[in-house]
Amino acid sequence: MNKTLQTQSPTSRRQPGFPRHAISLLVAIGALSTLGACSTVPERNVALDQAQSRYNAAQAQTQVTALAPEELKRASEALRVAEQAKASGESPATVDHLAYLASQRVGIAQDTAASRASEAVIAGAAAERDRMRLALRTQEAETAQRQLASSQQANASTTQQLANAQMANANANQQLDRSRQATASANQQLANSQESNAIQQAQLGQLQSQLRELNARKTDRGIVVTLGDVLFASGQSKLQGHSVRTMGKLADFFKRYPQRTATIEGYTDSVGGESSNQALSERRAQAVMAALVSQGVPAASLRSEGYGEARPVGSNDSADGRRSNRRVEVVFAAEAGDAMLK
Repeated sequence: MNKTLQTQSPTSRRQPGFPRHAISLLVAIGALSTLGACSTVPERNVALDQAQSRYNAAQAQTQVTALAPEELKRASEALRVAEQAKASGESPATVDHLAYLASQRVGIAQDTAASRASEAVIAGAAAERDRMRLALRTQEAETAQRQLASSQQANASTTQQLANAQMANANANQQLDRSRQATASANQQLANSQESNAIQQAQLGQLQSQLRELNARKTDRGIVVTLGDVLFASGQSKLQGHSVRTMGKLADFFKRYPQRTATIEGYTDSVGGESSNQALSERRAQAVMAALVSQGVPAASLRSEGYGEARPVGSNDSADGRRSNRRVEVVFAAEAGDAMLK
């Protein structure tokens, strides 16, 4: 206001023709007018200004506008009521009280937003914790599942190995059984062979004993039993009575060895005609064959031949030589076992 008076004083001095007291009056009127204007400027309410400032700050906070919109709206309404009370000329105490309520509403909005933000953080943390727990449990379940699958696979492998081992053991047992059977069969064959050999040895011994009794000998033609001319009268083909024993030995030999076949060969010395000697040798061979057949030797096992003066075994120039040539030979066909005969 002093500045106004100072700016107006020079102007009033530049007005010519006005008396000093008129100028003083004008100055006084101007000063009063200025004071009146100053008295109509509304007074500021600190509480309301603080409430407005606090509301503006809260409204600028995204967290408050997002998390506590209803509370912030109530604060705005409370602030508007306080402003209307001031504008209506309510007492400063009333305006202060309403401004206080508006400020408290702003604080409630801010606290609510902070609380809900904390709750959101807590909820997020809980959700994260639950997610982590779920992930951990899922991982544990998957690990357990893998371990179970691995264990089942190991069990299956062990079961297969056991089955393979059992099969291998069964195969080994079968092979062992076959080996035992083969061994038993071989032993049986060996026993049979030994028994057969023993039988053959016994038979061979018996054969040798009987052949010794028959004065038999081994030749390239087979086993030969020689019957001297004592079986026949001189120039005769009829067997004499004492020949029965010799024929019995031969017949018994054939009965013991029925597989044996023999050729009965008749021979003479050179005394007499060749044709008569040939006929005589044939008759004597046939007589021996008939005697053997009469004692049970199969005729199919025997064959008779006469060779007359052929194949002499002694000299016909001496009595002993001629006696040796007058003979009947029973020639047994050679067999495999004859090689073992001595």
